[in-house]
Amino acid sequence: MNDFTKNIAQALFNQDKINDLLRKELQQAVNDLLEAELTAFLGYNPYARNGWNTGNSRNGAYFRKIDTQFGSIEVQVPRDRNGMFHQHTLPDYKQHTDLLEDMVVKLYSKGVTTREIANLIEKMYGGHYSPAQVSNISKQMIPKVEAYHKRKLSDKFFCVYLDATYVSLRRETFERETVYIAIGIKPNGHKEVIDYCIAPNENILVHVMRNICAKVRVEDREAIMNEFKQIHQQANKAAAVDVLHAFYAKWDKSYNHVIRNLKDIEPDLLVFYNYPKQIRASIYSTNMIESFNNVIKRKVKPKAEFPTEQSLDTFIGIQAMSYNDRYFNRIHKGFGQVQDNLESYFD
Repeated sequence: MNDFTKNIAQALFNQDKINDLLRKELQQAVNDLLEAELTAFLGYNPYARNGWNTGNSRNGAYFRKIDTQFGSIEVQVPRDRNGMFHQHTLPDYKQHTDLLEDMVVKLYSKGVTTREIANLIEKMYGGHYSPAQVSNISKQMIPKVEAYHKRKLSDKFFCVYLDATYVSLRRETFERETVYIAIGIKPNGHKEVIDYCIAPNENILVHVMRNICAKVRVEDREAIMNEFKQIHQQANKAAAVDVLHAFYAKWDKSYNHVIRNLKDIEPDLLVFYNYPKQIRASIYSTNMIESFNNVIKRKVKPKAEFPTEQSLDTFIGIQAMSYNDRYFNRIHKGFGQVQDNLESYFD
């Protein structure tokens, strides 16, 4: 009576023990078969002298879990150095394909590099994906991104924010590419990344406060910014005009060119006072769109640069669609209180 027979006899009246024993035996048998497959493929046994200088050799293994009727087993799938060996002992890995591909897209959208994703999948699931395969999986999002660009927009947005952020893209050389982004808020308070586009440089967007900071002396910046912010804190437009004109009078002698530019855009500076108090801060502030830009920058950082414009477009598209899904039906601060009022602007 061999050891296996003795163990079966001892476990005969305990189903759990029998399953555990059969699971271990099956795991060992599968591992032996896989190793035998690789030996037959290479044509020599492990450590055999006749394998020297054959042009190919064993190259470790990756682990893979398989569900069986006796429980889950962990097998070691051997690899050859040239990457030509394909085992036939185990069934195809399709039962995990959808799960893994979904995970690839999610990790890619988080800014994880294709090489890091490939290594992570192998460690976690035993599935051997090359960086090129991971890249191909991420390309499955291209049709979805194209559909996003072509989708029919809401018939009305109460306010729209435009901004740009910079991402490294490989063209003839590595360049910091401008990504223009538009985010809108509907009268019901729902916000949405309307669209974005990639262009060589930013030349049409102006941030007033940043422009002022860039054109005044360092020792005056804090005082000027604190006074300029008071324009946004007034109870009504008339009071804001008084504060703005007092700002002109105080700083015109020192910074005539800055004041002249502000006077040219004064109607636009104060337009937010035409709307309900509850949403004024959302209108004059760019915090919302800059928050989205910061998400992009944070997730782009590990990637260093994008090899093509399409890869960049796909990546930003994934971020935009994820943002829209996350904030679908959420009401932006203040808008719920004045929804009926805002809807009336479109009557």
